[in-house]
Amino acid sequence: MDLQKLILANNACFKAGKTIIPKGIMLHSTGANNPWLKRYVGPDDGLLGKNQYNNHWNQDKPGGRQVCVHAFIGKLADGTITTYQTLPWNHRGWHAGGKANDTHIGFEICEDGLSDSTYFNKVYREAVELCVYLCKLYGLTEQNIICHNEGYKLGIASNHADVMHWFPKHGKSMDTFRAEVKKLLTKSETPKPPAAPIPSEPKKLYCVQVGAYSVKANADAMLEKVKAAGFKDAFIKTE
Repeated sequence: MDLQKLILANNACFKAGKTIIPKGIMLHSTGANNPWLKRYVGPDDGLLGKNQYNNHWNQDKPGGRQVCVHAFIGKLADGTITTYQTLPWNHRGWHAGGKANDTHIGFEICEDGLSDSTYFNKVYREAVELCVYLCKLYGLTEQNIICHNEGYKLGIASNHADVMHWFPKHGKSMDTFRAEVKKLLTKSETPKPPAAPIPSEPKKLYCVQVGAYSVKANADAMLEKVKAAGFKDAFIKTE
């Protein structure tokens, strides 16, 4: 995932200053054949490119609507697929048209003509990785991820088809999406095997000889002195 940031500080949603405790993630798609991020994110930061119509969402009510999401996924000016964070993740967005605004982080995937599999696969993968990132950030799982259409069916969002009018055209669904998020989450949580212990060097022993005696009685006497001095393991060796 390539994550950039350009907060839509001029949007009335940001100015409202309300926050949430994120309990889920909601996928949206823009519903227009325009994959360029500059259509929604602005002004140009040197990567986005210039929006000649100046109709991006970094204004009070873009198009006269109260709309704002936490992020967009789409193309930079050079065609690179990128994610732009446009609200703080815990900011209350205006994306669901229902109660999900109080609980869900919402992001938009910029649509193209819906038939380009190369573009779709890139933004789909970017969306999976964004969700993995957000799940880790807020302790969520793949089960906390829905699309706008699913939100409508749950009664927490307005009546929109996204993303189910697009994903199936490329053999994908929200179930496959959640499965891929789960796979990446599981992979990242797999504990690493413990490091092999470093073998220690064998201990070296050093012998100290205090004398040699031809008379055993003298040797015994010295042995007693040595043991009395604290060397309990001292012994007599016969040569």
